[in-house]
Amino acid sequence: MTQLKGNGISVVHEANGHENNIVIINTCGFIDSAKQESIDTILKYTDAKKAGKVDKVYVTGCLSQRYRDELEREIPEVNAWFGTMELPLLLKKFNANYKHELIGERITTTAKHYAYLKISEGCDRPCSFCAIPIMRGKHISRSIESIVTEAKNLAKNGVKELLLIAQDSTYYGLDIYKKRNLAELLDRLADVEGIEWIRLHYAFPTGFPEEILEVMAKRSTICNYLDIPLQHASTNMLQIMRRGTTKEKTERLLETIRNKIPGIAIRTTMLVGHPGETEKDFHELMEFVAHWKFERLGVFTYSHEEGTHAYGMNDDIPQKIKEHRANQLMELQEEISLELNEEKVGKTFKTLIDRKESGHFIGRTEFDSPEVDNEVLIDAAKNYLRVGDFAQIKISEAREFDLYGHPVVNK
Repeated sequence: MTQLKGNGISVVHEANGHENNIVIINTCGFIDSAKQESIDTILKYTDAKKAGKVDKVYVTGCLSQRYRDELEREIPEVNAWFGTMELPLLLKKFNANYKHELIGERITTTAKHYAYLKISEGCDRPCSFCAIPIMRGKHISRSIESIVTEAKNLAKNGVKELLLIAQDSTYYGLDIYKKRNLAELLDRLADVEGIEWIRLHYAFPTGFPEEILEVMAKRSTICNYLDIPLQHASTNMLQIMRRGTTKEKTERLLETIRNKIPGIAIRTTMLVGHPGETEKDFHELMEFVAHWKFERLGVFTYSHEEGTHAYGMNDDIPQKIKEHRANQLMELQEEISLELNEEKVGKTFKTLIDRKESGHFIGRTEFDSPEVDNEVLIDAAKNYLRVGDFAQIKISEAREFDLYGHPVVNK
């Protein structure tokens, strides 16, 4: 979007209706539901093209990278398909030049006060179930300088919270600095004026650089929050999944994290129904989650993805059982989340107000990432807050995944 605007081309993110004559669709090809959403969106706009409501439809992103030949045959109405690393080719369709002076500049499509900041692209991990390396390629770290420049530009435009993302943030720096360099990156980003929260996502547990915990403890702008996808707890399953770790190593890492950052919120994701997962493996996972009481947890059911290592295995667990296991795990997590939330009642938290909706101002504490984690609801009829501002909110009520509270005025 930034490159197109830099070439004098009007571009709008997710415009309502069909007032724009050219549509570019960025797709996902990771799991079945995301692929279906991408295909549905493509078909919606090719239908609009047939009806004369748009002139051209272009498709880019992971689905296009992974299934281009097949998609070209099945949906010939698309004008052109582009892979994940073909931005310059896409720009050429509009006679637009890639402007190097715009590197670090970015138009955000989220709320104005927070932004996702990608620190690397691709992944070198051999996880059995994952198609990301097929679509995104090998791990390539961005330089610290380029990331800090982008962070400064975002801060100038009103961004207060940075959500650091990568396919594998743990691996950051190994390719260009010959060492895991996430700690230095965090330290440098914490110096950026105007940024009040920095949140770390997708830290692979194997080879986790424990020195980042010291930076997190030292720098107040780095949230006491860590997204670390564990995927399973049974050593048997971790080996089948090619995760490069064991249950015992995972537990030692979790103990270290919680000892060094007291009160940290750990977000994780678990995968159930992978080929080879027995009832015993699943029971072990349930016991693990019950013991560690993760502040935030999401569950996926296994998706049999072409090109992955697991695709050569027998997808032997029926979908109903996969879904039953996922539901069991989430029911357990609901109980854990309610218990942890109830402990917050009567306490006051710095809260970032994201939006106003259905009679409430809705915000997040430092323990919550947008869209996937808990929210704090404040009655808009009784209180006035500004979206994008921080407020001190005292919690008065707790639900499984929501908190209710009111502002505390400092006298």
